[in-house]
Amino acid sequence: MSSRVGTDLDLEAVQRRTVRTLVVAQAVGAVGVTIGVATASLLARDISGSETMAGLAQTFQVLGTAAAAYALARVMRRRGRRVGISLGYLAGATGAVLAVVAGVVDSMIVLLGGALLLGATSAVNSGSRYAATDLAAEEHRARALSVVVWATTIGAVAGPNLVGVGGATARRLDIPELTGGFAIGAVVLVLAAGWVWLRLRPDPLLLAQHTAGVVPAEGPEPRGRSWGRFVAVVRAVPAVGAAVVAMACAHAAMVTVMIMTPLHMEHGGAHLEVIGFVISIHVLGMFAFSPLVGWAADRHGRSAVLVTGGVVLLVSLALCGLSPEGSSWQIFAGLFLLGVGWSCATVAASTVIADRTPIEARTDVQGTSDMAMALTAAGGGGLAGVIVGALGYPALALFAALLAGAVVVAGRLTRAPA
Repeated sequence: MSSRVGTDLDLEAVQRRTVRTLVVAQAVGAVGVTIGVATASLLARDISGSETMAGLAQTFQVLGTAAAAYALARVMRRRGRRVGISLGYLAGATGAVLAVVAGVVDSMIVLLGGALLLGATSAVNSGSRYAATDLAAEEHRARALSVVVWATTIGAVAGPNLVGVGGATARRLDIPELTGGFAIGAVVLVLAAGWVWLRLRPDPLLLAQHTAGVVPAEGPEPRGRSWGRFVAVVRAVPAVGAAVVAMACAHAAMVTVMIMTPLHMEHGGAHLEVIGFVISIHVLGMFAFSPLVGWAADRHGRSAVLVTGGVVLLVSLALCGLSPEGSSWQIFAGLFLLGVGWSCATVAASTVIADRTPIEARTDVQGTSDMAMALTAAGGGGLAGVIVGALGYPALALFAALLAGAVVVAGRLTRAPA
């Protein structure tokens, strides 16, 4: 066995240690991302002097997430999860530092470069769920994955609430107030990288590869080889392709409606506190119940939970489409169920991918699927404003319902035998 993974190991003990390590890293890493995201659009507006440019920081971060998901998967395939995840967090920390520099020198180009690198953190936080499945027994795989997804709740709730601390930090460091969150985020992401580097030993992917008799190739990989492996797996196992489609469509449906809901509520006179509470309820639906979703996927099957997720999405979108402008019970229930439906679809589809993908192509398929998630979210987010501007919020909900319907169809297709 390679010296990188050790010998005579208790795989169950390694799996437990891996999940604990990833839970901590996920919670800390999510703080590092969300504390800056809370002020990114405001910083972009102040630097550019234009509200129309305010969304560019978020757009570049999504694009960075897509690129990093694919690139880091290639690194993990050869060097393992520990190296790939640590590199992702360090790239995110570098992006946070660049965001601080951008505020100091008043440069939009530097800010967008920082946003691209910050996307690597989102890619790592998303991809870490797969690391929890490398050594998990099949009957517990969804639960292991879902626990890591659940840990995001901690950072997602804590990060935005540290904006005040970020402002105080900025004053202490004599930097622009809106960059204080990024300064804290840079430190937090370095800590997450160090935690993973020290604790994720032995590497779960390298150990799983060794157990399966797979030896990572040495030397540079030919261009396009990773994509070729993804295509080969999808052709050989159509259920994997269906899971990738389901996950991407669920993510796009969620993002397109979620990002335009604050505007829909504001048009009806809803206060910012109420809008923030609705988004918090949505985030709660996304992450807080994921361990229960994982348990259901292990007990009742991945496909059943995936189809259920699509149906929940459809119900949520019907409520959103029928909601009046402003605050209403329909928008509260709709956004909460939008998060729950996303959780069901994401956990179940991710587990199908982990179940059905051969270990020698595991990171290629997982990285490409996460890249597809990010790109569809970027596309959906770009269309959302156009649809709402031309046809209104109910039309956006109808558009997203088409994506949710695709989740139901793809979920049924994942029942195909391997």
